[in-house]
Amino acid sequence: MHIDKDAGAAQSPDTLLWHSEERFRQLVEGIEDYAIFMLDLNGVVQTWNRGARKIKGWAAHEIIGRPFTLFYPPAALEVGWPIEELRLARERGRFHDEGWRLRKDGQRFWASVTITCLRDEQGQPYGFAKVTRDLTSRKQQEEELRRSEERFRLLADGVKDYAIVMLDPQGRIESWNAGATAITGYLGSDILGRHFSVFHTAQDVQSGHGVRELAKALQEGRAEDEGWRMRRDGSVFWAHVVTSPVYEEDGRLRGFAQVTRDMSESRRLLDLEKSSRRMSEFLAMLAHELRNPLAPIRNAVSIMQLEPMQSPTLRRCRDIIDRQLSYLTRLVDDLLDVGRIATGKMSLRREPVSFRDVVQRSVETVRPLIEARRHRLSIELPPEPVEVMGDDTRLVQVIQNLLTNAAKYTEDGGSIGLQVTLESETVVASVTDNGRGIAPDALPKVFDLFVQGGSGSPSESGLGIGLTLARTLVEMHGGVISAQSAGPGAGSTFTVRLPRLAPQAQRAAAGLQPPDDMPRGPSVRTLVVDDNVDSADTMVHVLALMGHEAVAVYDGEHALRVAAEFKPEVVLLDLNMPGSNGFSVVRQLRERPATHPLYIAAMTGYGQPGDREKTAALGFDAHLTKPVEVGRLGELFDEVVRRRA
Repeated sequence: MHIDKDAGAAQSPDTLLWHSEERFRQLVEGIEDYAIFMLDLNGVVQTWNRGARKIKGWAAHEIIGRPFTLFYPPAALEVGWPIEELRLARERGRFHDEGWRLRKDGQRFWASVTITCLRDEQGQPYGFAKVTRDLTSRKQQEEELRRSEERFRLLADGVKDYAIVMLDPQGRIESWNAGATAITGYLGSDILGRHFSVFHTAQDVQSGHGVRELAKALQEGRAEDEGWRMRRDGSVFWAHVVTSPVYEEDGRLRGFAQVTRDMSESRRLLDLEKSSRRMSEFLAMLAHELRNPLAPIRNAVSIMQLEPMQSPTLRRCRDIIDRQLSYLTRLVDDLLDVGRIATGKMSLRREPVSFRDVVQRSVETVRPLIEARRHRLSIELPPEPVEVMGDDTRLVQVIQNLLTNAAKYTEDGGSIGLQVTLESETVVASVTDNGRGIAPDALPKVFDLFVQGGSGSPSESGLGIGLTLARTLVEMHGGVISAQSAGPGAGSTFTVRLPRLAPQAQRAAAGLQPPDDMPRGPSVRTLVVDDNVDSADTMVHVLALMGHEAVAVYDGEHALRVAAEFKPEVVLLDLNMPGSNGFSVVRQLRERPATHPLYIAAMTGYGQPGDREKTAALGFDAHLTKPVEVGRLGELFDEVVRRRA
């Protein structure tokens, strides 16, 4: 059979086009992973390939000539989405979408859809080409990942004892759990998007501690750190922090996971243990090396003072020995006081105290040291009387220690100022000097036991007890003490803040008649429970002046017996008592059958938000912070009377 080699050349352009289109049709028909079909301008199916049958379930003869809206679930039909897809494809030339579609048997599958508008040579649209891919498997994986992440988020959010947060690569906070709120006080809305250095102290921020923390995590795969961190209210807590880098699948850094635990209680116990151990060592040294020689030395000085001594040099030496012996005796007394505080044996004798007298006695005690160093001392006191509830001997000890500290660490001929001012219900006493100052890194430790904040010579330094004792005594009075200094050579200021005894409370405590505006109302039977006898008795006196029937007891066991007989309507209950403390008493009172409502108020020197939350959770109706203002008592009893009605 002869074949003309040039026969193909004789084929017409239409024949060639037909062959080309046929080959393309066969190519499209053979594709099984994609549904490829054509629609007319109204969305009616015109063609159907094997992939379309495989993915959607319809055979060609079942679907050609029918509207493509059969592939859409009811929700999409209700909003007219199929028609909107064609409109957008016609308008843009091409439109892509992902969403749920239906198979012939009604099952849903997740589809990736691309619709292309087909146009003739004149640019007029005559139909649409639609390519659909089944991405159900990928969608299921994404959904499972989402559910897994959601379960992890719920798990992390439910953890209360740990702060679990995610940081972006720059250290900005991206996620926040309930534990983070509980530990730091920040809500998610307050903190998301902020840099995690907000939790670091000013010193750590300046030193770049947080940046080094992230860099170490990147370098070693994990960074572990312990240190002080900041809460929202400005307080600090001792934190254990673990930081781990988190990477994407492609190896890019996604950010950091940071887990923080509040270890303040453990730190406090550890510090207490260390302080107790160190103090025991010093007390042992005191007992064996110092206390025994003090008595004979004092006796010898007394003999030298009684016997005539003609030589001025010997008299001067005698006086030096006398002064140094007094100083040594005071150091020993301070050490013993620290021991009493650590073992819980230090007690205060509370009564109304004139703060002007406290200042006068403190200055008299320290004046010889101030004059020996040729310091200038200025004193500023408010014109009106100022009283606090406390132990006058211990308050004198506080101001005396601050003045002694200022005199020791100020060069001869320096200036020392003692200023007392009033701020609302607070007495503020500040001791300022122009002496050697305190380095910034030493300020946080200046009140620690056996730490010396100055840089004086050995003869001036002492054992580092005075400021520790001052802080403890101030806190026992319900106050706070702080130190400020601009640095070495810039002097120092120590400030004591104590609750002021309000005039009404002063008059009530002194047994005087109440003023005309003393809160009065129907009598309420009240039981006052406080191991401090003076505090309990004066409170009963105040309540009597307010018109209430009140009795006082001084321990928990006695309180339970008296409550059974007296049947009080109100119990004002101290928390820290030996034996049965306030928490034990309130639990036993609540467990008893009640013939009438019992209103129990905690009466304590602790007034932080966490203390109030604790008392509320353990069954107290109110939280009163010592010293209790008469006005606050009036509000409390008004509430009791309203409940009675």
